[in-house]
Amino acid sequence: MRTISDEIEMEFKQGGVLPHHREGSADSGWILLDYSDVIIHIFGAAERDYYNLDGLWQDAKVVLKIQ
Repeated sequence: MRTISDEIEMEFKQGGVLPHHREGSADSGWILLDYSDVIIHIFGAAERDYYNLDGLWQDAKVVLKIQ
């Protein structure tokens, strides 16, 4: 998870975009990166099942899905 969030932050930073806010840690099982217009959630498997964001947003239009 940390590697994923580090890579995302590096790519955004190279484009001149810094996060507005960051929460969580790899140890907690989730990381949230808030770029104001885009919010990125990175979950461990158990946390992804628990929060079920896919189910909460199932009717939303998919813009980009990375797995």
